[in-house]
Amino acid sequence: MTSLHTALAHARSPQPPGPDIPAGHQVTPWPGEPHPVPSHLDRLLRLSLGGNRLRPAASAGALHPVNTHLLLGPDNTVPPGRYAYDPVRHRLLARGTASADAPPGAVAVLTVTARRTVSHYGHRAWPLLLLDTGHATAALALAGAPQWCPDADITLLAAAAGLPTDWHGAEPEHPLAAVRLTPGPADALDRWAAYAPGAPPLPTSRTPPPVLRRTWRILSSLPGTTTWRPTAAPALPDTALTSRRSAQPPFPGVPERTLLEQVLATARRTAPVPWRLLTARHPGTAAAPAGGAAPADLAARAAGQSLLGQVGALLVAHGCPDDAPPAQVRRDHVLAGHGVGLAQAVATHLGLASRPIGSWQHGPCGPPHIVHALALGVRTQPPEGTDRP
Repeated sequence: MTSLHTALAHARSPQPPGPDIPAGHQVTPWPGEPHPVPSHLDRLLRLSLGGNRLRPAASAGALHPVNTHLLLGPDNTVPPGRYAYDPVRHRLLARGTASADAPPGAVAVLTVTARRTVSHYGHRAWPLLLLDTGHATAALALAGAPQWCPDADITLLAAAAGLPTDWHGAEPEHPLAAVRLTPGPADALDRWAAYAPGAPPLPTSRTPPPVLRRTWRILSSLPGTTTWRPTAAPALPDTALTSRRSAQPPFPGVPERTLLEQVLATARRTAPVPWRLLTARHPGTAAAPAGGAAPADLAARAAGQSLLGQVGALLVAHGCPDDAPPAQVRRDHVLAGHGVGLAQAVATHLGLASRPIGSWQHGPCGPPHIVHALALGVRTQPPEGTDRP
């Protein structure tokens, strides 16, 4: 698919994004009766996706493009049907009822509102949308979701979530992943897809710019195979999840090797893409550490983020070339976001400072075809929201 290959090469090029455009609604304005979150899902959603302006899942530019549609069977405390989750108000909006023989359990279909990320990142946005989806699946996994599907067929996902076939002037949401929140039948998505689509959200008067239309076309073209897998999330205390925030630079100092190895092992175990750990140069030396490049050497490739000159280590996901098959491009980016999300939670639990680094360009230094990374350092102050000693 040459168009996708061209788009990926463009996203990784040094060409800066154009001027910002309006980001649109923080939450999609779906019509529907509000419902409280069922008690058995309350903790899971609060620890993963809820939280007003600051949400537990990391997001490029704090733009939070990922939306959650819940498919709830008759074994829940609300009527069976489809619901949109409002993470700001921590409530559900009914999007269509289902019969009593609907699949039992609770499944989340994750979609993205592309405008939120395109508003700032332009042509670089669509890989970030995939990474953000991976971070959202990681957040759900850490809160207790047992299974996820990073590559579900997008037509099946759209039908299962009841997304409208005609958006009637509203900006579309694009489905990218599914997560089982509770156990359920293997064919749950297929059974939900048999129900009729729901009503569209409220229309918008904004005219989509060309870069947004191109992003929609890319997201609509990504293939999938619908493979469910265990989330394999590490068991961490709730405090590690509520304190999981990206650190503000600088956070220098190379963490102890045993701690870095735990972070690396988490990424490798949960996200099967190539990973590499780079550490900073030792003070007073010019030689790069073992493995070649140091984090500071890659600042130019990370959209010029000078903060990489002030971190102790960098966990890098790489290996997806511009001409990779479209299914691999989608899968590797979602997996990398999932792996970095889980690795960041482990780093927080170990007392390390960390910050995901998402937008990567081509360059001569470091691993080829960088997809995502996690900057790491020795923490000099407690995480935001925790008590200081």
